[in-house]
Amino acid sequence: MSDNQVEPPLSQETFQELWESIPVLEREISASPEFDLKMPMWSALEDLGLEDPLLPVAMDLLAPSSSQACIPSDGPPASTSSVLTTAAYPGPHQLQLRFQKSSTAKSVTCTFSPSLNKMFCQLAKTCPVQIHLDCPPPRGTVLRATAVYKKSEHVAEVVRRCPHHERSADTDGLAPASHLIRVEANSRAIYSEDSHSKRQSVLVPYEPPQVGSDCTTVLFNYMCNSSCMGGMNRRPILSILTLEGADGQLLGRQCYEVRVCACPGRDRKSEEENLRRQQEEGAEGAETPDTSPPKRSIQDVTQPNVSPAPRKKRRAEDDEVFTLQVRGRERYEMLKKLMEAMEVKDLIPSRVVEAYRQQRQHLKVTQTKERAGTEVKKGKKLLVKCERDSD
Repeated sequence: MSDNQVEPPLSQETFQELWESIPVLEREISASPEFDLKMPMWSALEDLGLEDPLLPVAMDLLAPSSSQACIPSDGPPASTSSVLTTAAYPGPHQLQLRFQKSSTAKSVTCTFSPSLNKMFCQLAKTCPVQIHLDCPPPRGTVLRATAVYKKSEHVAEVVRRCPHHERSADTDGLAPASHLIRVEANSRAIYSEDSHSKRQSVLVPYEPPQVGSDCTTVLFNYMCNSSCMGGMNRRPILSILTLEGADGQLLGRQCYEVRVCACPGRDRKSEEENLRRQQEEGAEGAETPDTSPPKRSIQDVTQPNVSPAPRKKRRAEDDEVFTLQVRGRERYEMLKKLMEAMEVKDLIPSRVVEAYRQQRQHLKVTQTKERAGTEVKKGKKLLVKCERDSD
């Protein structure tokens, strides 16, 4: 038998026929979500009832990383309601807001009043807010900050910056010029505007607390004064902070009032003092019973109608001390004597002052009568008919 007639059992032609029998698929990687991660050889192995051991490894390598899957590019959708609720909702993770302790000194740029639940800050100054959760939220959770008006007559309006500050060149390149709230030192902040309600908000990915801390700190900036015309125009606002999942599910809500002013320490001290006075007046009114008679009593006509001295209620404002600058020594001495006389008057009982006034009035009437009698005696003597002329 010749060499040409010998056919080896495993020839090249047999392998070629086997290779061509395997269906060939497109090997280019597609960017569409429907891209099949399986290669042609893996499909052929599935047809034979086999599974490639490298398939799970390839799937893990081609899956999106955790940093890319934290939040979508445009963030979860905001609430489309025209009126946002401001009720506190800690949620399943017990969302709480904490603020750094600060004084009421004039030099402070941001201070928070726990009794008022109100933040006082200067324009475009750093306002740290600490986020505390009892348990970690799911992956992709974001924090959203939205500003709304506090009073019911303005609650449907959108809070925006005034035209003057909106045209100013103070943008950081990320935030639109019309947004009131900005996030400082966070390049992953997303500024959004709802297409239906036109409300503006800013989102930041939730970051777990660092080692040794139980809070996450977010730095906010408020870019317009509360007194700006065309903007807030002295209307109080609330800052709503919500914790939202990657699909937009609400996980928690807290809010606090914000006042953007030139002197936060002074304004906080003044408003806390007003609140304390209101609470004291309310407590005094609750403790003092109403002892007024239900009907008017008939007074005895034999007794003189002497009205009781009105009891002066010393208002809380009288305890406040003011400083008055006077130019000139003579004017200073005159005002000093006037102040001393008023202080002495406060020490004298009101009935003594009333008796003194009546005595002065009686004395004034007596002097007037005496003066009138003296003027008649000094006048020309009248002639009487019965008298005759001596001549």
